[in-house]
Amino acid sequence: MPGQQGAGGAEGGGGDMLMSILPLILIFVVFYFLLIRPQQKKQKAHREMLKNVGRGDEIVTSGGVVGKVVRTRDEQILLEIAPDIRVKLMRTGVAEVVRRSEVDFDEDDDFEDDLEDHIEEDIDNEDNKDNEDQESKSEK
Repeated sequence: MPGQQGAGGAEGGGGDMLMSILPLILIFVVFYFLLIRPQQKKQKAHREMLKNVGRGDEIVTSGGVVGKVVRTRDEQILLEIAPDIRVKLMRTGVAEVVRRSEVDFDEDDDFEDDLEDHIEEDIDNEDNKDNEDQESKSEK
């Protein structure tokens, strides 16, 4: 009879051990679905985005440089960041695609014209601010 109690006690101890491990298993499952799986989806989407970067796309590099893709090769991208200023970078250096090209760009794209217009606007704005500052100083 004492032997029967020992056998029953051993079975009860196994159930207690399962109940003590169950919360750890549940925590791991929750972490998987809340942290690991979404991160894997983001990585997959980023790899797909890098694979689909093409000529004419406007991208932002991981260093914050914005430019237009001029040419792509296996793992390298030639990026135009200003008129006649081109840099090579690895595909892995692309942080995001700002704007996808919807048409096949020719060499005569409007990138340089747009950039020059933008620079001229900035210069005009700075000149206007300088003039306003000088007028306000002369009024005092």
